[in-house]
Amino acid sequence: MPLTSEPQDRWAWVEIDLNAIRKNTRAFKGMLKRGTQLMCAVKADAYGHGAVACTKAMHASGADQFAVATVAEGVELRQAGIEWPILMLNQAPMGAIQTLVDYDIMPSVYTSEFALAYGECAAANNKIGKYHLALDTGMTRIGVLPADVVEFRHAIDFHRGLECAGTFTHFATADNLQDWDFSLQAQRFTDAVAALHDAGCDVGLVHCDNTPGIILHPNMHFDMARAGIGLYGLQPSEATEGRISLAPAMSVRARVMRAINPAVGEGVSYGLHYRIPTPHIQVATIPLGYADGLSRTLSGRMDVLVHGKRARQVGNICMDQCMFAIDTNPVRSYRRAEPVVEGDLVTIIGKDGNECITADEMAKLRGTINYEVTCNFGMRLEKVYL
Repeated sequence: MPLTSEPQDRWAWVEIDLNAIRKNTRAFKGMLKRGTQLMCAVKADAYGHGAVACTKAMHASGADQFAVATVAEGVELRQAGIEWPILMLNQAPMGAIQTLVDYDIMPSVYTSEFALAYGECAAANNKIGKYHLALDTGMTRIGVLPADVVEFRHAIDFHRGLECAGTFTHFATADNLQDWDFSLQAQRFTDAVAALHDAGCDVGLVHCDNTPGIILHPNMHFDMARAGIGLYGLQPSEATEGRISLAPAMSVRARVMRAINPAVGEGVSYGLHYRIPTPHIQVATIPLGYADGLSRTLSGRMDVLVHGKRARQVGNICMDQCMFAIDTNPVRSYRRAEPVVEGDLVTIIGKDGNECITADEMAKLRGTINYEVTCNFGMRLEKVYL
């Protein structure tokens, strides 16, 4: 059962606001014309937010289908009672075909060897192996090249155990307006779909728009659109800001496990790169480190929130712990902060009073994207659902 209160065995956790998930899902569903399906990407444990809980919240808010990245992710949803269509956004290894059939998980298909083996397994189990045909229109990741797609379908369509439930591609630059590469990919995709139609092939649901594509390129919604990072309240790029209202769903919290006032000159953490510069500096420890997703590259460069104010993280971030400093000097009233005690709440990502630290702020400090930040925090920390 998902937690609805903070864990009792460790003072560090992730909070997931399911109302935010529902709001964001409705926002994306509302951007699509009537009859267009919404596929929600819940891969990587819903970008760190918890796949099972998020899938249920999204379906209740209008989602039609769901996308995962691995066989195990699809199995997890099925074992949790999820019965709605699940697409694996990749072609599984041959050894996983029986599992796909057993759990009714649709693979992406782009080699005839896999497709025929999948069809054989489905037929042997008195089932129809539904799949989505992946097209490589320019991202050079997975998929059949558009020039080969009709020949590819002719090579597998004879098999009674196969059914094409969808045809899709993935855009590399959908977050850019007036982008030549996006236009080229879009044209290649529409031409390939038209060629399949002309050849008499059933293409199933046609889909290509991802989160930025849904927002910036509504002309490419087709039969279904795939939302990802935006479902969790994060913008995919600066170009989409102001075009859709999203509510971040993840907060990262911890509680102070130790707070002391070291002598001037004492060092903090591995390497002792930070030393106490003046009297009245309090150093507090929280049980959160780089194994929990708090990148070591942030050491001495990030803030946390405590008592509604920012405090600087100090010393190298450890695997399971990190420290921050509070200036409690009564003389320096413009900087003075209230001392902390064991058990005080600390916010690493999220709001505390009027202050807020976002995944985007942390991503900028790390030189990465908000996707990676939330995925990292979701790997080990327990999740509390609000």
